[in-house]
Amino acid sequence: MKLPPLTIGKFTAQVPLVQGGMSIRVSTSALAIPVAECGGIGTIGGSAIPVEELQADIRKAKAATKGIIAVNIMFAMKNFYTLVQGSIDAGVDMIVTGAGFSRDIFKIGKETNTPIVSIVSSPSFAMLAEKLGASAIVVEAKEAGGHLGTTVPLRELFPEIRKVVKKVPLIAAGGITNGYEMAEMMDKYGADGIQIATRFVLTKECSVAESFKQAMLHAHKEDIALIKSPVGLPGRAIKTPFVEKLLRHTDLKAKECKYKCLKKCDHVYCISDRLTAACEGNMEDGLVFSGENVFKIKEILTVREVFDQFVSQAESMYKEPAATY
Repeated sequence: MKLPPLTIGKFTAQVPLVQGGMSIRVSTSALAIPVAECGGIGTIGGSAIPVEELQADIRKAKAATKGIIAVNIMFAMKNFYTLVQGSIDAGVDMIVTGAGFSRDIFKIGKETNTPIVSIVSSPSFAMLAEKLGASAIVVEAKEAGGHLGTTVPLRELFPEIRKVVKKVPLIAAGGITNGYEMAEMMDKYGADGIQIATRFVLTKECSVAESFKQAMLHAHKEDIALIKSPVGLPGRAIKTPFVEKLLRHTDLKAKECKYKCLKKCDHVYCISDRLTAACEGNMEDGLVFSGENVFKIKEILTVREVFDQFVSQAESMYKEPAATY
């Protein structure tokens, strides 16, 4: 059965698939554009990016596609509201935000007619986001990559949030690697769409260094670890030499803070430096955030091939569930 479209605010994606936003410079316009062209929602990772650079990338994406372009910005960023307003001024279609919770973001969304998509990991924050005016909610479970807000698996967490969110689309995220799982989450669990990130790193269009992709491609299950992030949340990453040192509690404290990017930072290490190093191909010193199930992904595809694979697999199993909101 054909998958239904996903409507968030005034925008409708013909394929209910959201590409997760990944920073720093992992998901840029180079990735977001082809995702939007395929009928999904392409997301630029906006955290820790200079505002002018982010605006230029948004304008590049908007000029290249009539599809939907979002920006993901962590609430933990010190210049969160500057990045949000800068993105809106540059013409972004919607703002996605997590790693903390902002009440004021919904006022900005209402004033500028910009849909706000909240990433949550608990029923209480899901209810609050819906009450305050979120246009959609992403349920991100413990299988996700990057910063984590829960230790609960997706198939346990999602039903609890589905019970309390009735008015806006609910999107499942964390560990989804194929269209069969997409259909399962939409059919069995009542998701209105899914969000995937790690799968899109392993595409030809993703602009990270080839060594970054190879680290993911050759990762085994035991190569994935939980680390302490300066953001104040645990994070899921691949065991690069840097992560191995972190797990051994080696002193990695930066001598000085160059970026001053976070509202609160424990300065165990500079996350901006480490994420940038990995993106540029330095696997010795870099931090590679990754989903729990990266070991299941065996090939680098084009974005179009990922979409075709997910849609064909999902539509071979999908049966429209009863309305939930």
